[in-house]
Amino acid sequence: MAIVNVTNDNKKIWAVLCNELWPHNSTDEMLEAFSDGEYKNEYLYQLDGVAVAFVSLSVRHDYVEGKFDSRPVGYLEGIYVKPEYRNRGIAKEMVLFSKKWSIENGCSMLASDCELTNEESRMFHNKIGFSEVNINVHFIMQL
Repeated sequence: MAIVNVTNDNKKIWAVLCNELWPHNSTDEMLEAFSDGEYKNEYLYQLDGVAVAFVSLSVRHDYVEGKFDSRPVGYLEGIYVKPEYRNRGIAKEMVLFSKKWSIENGCSMLASDCELTNEESRMFHNKIGFSEVNINVHFIMQL
């Protein structure tokens, strides 16, 4: 097992995994965004040299639900484990890595989010130690 940075050498594998989690973003779009510096803290989880999962992290200085002090917040932007590798503790290891990474980056907490209807993700977050702090409904008005 190894958690490694996404680099130019392995970014195509990362982009494929991203597309599996976020199918509305093509692998080419993810590669372009990576090259543009939009994804700076991306990590692959490898088993025997094969990438089977990834985690995407950021540091947020703006408002985050539940934030209680002025320090930045580590943010779990995305986490994904290929279906055939689930229920092996991989996601738990990546969250532990994310917590350590957040502390090393001066953060006071690790936060995340998911869609209200994504029951699988909500169950995962609650099981792994996150606490739900708020549920929002967003509105738009076309002008």
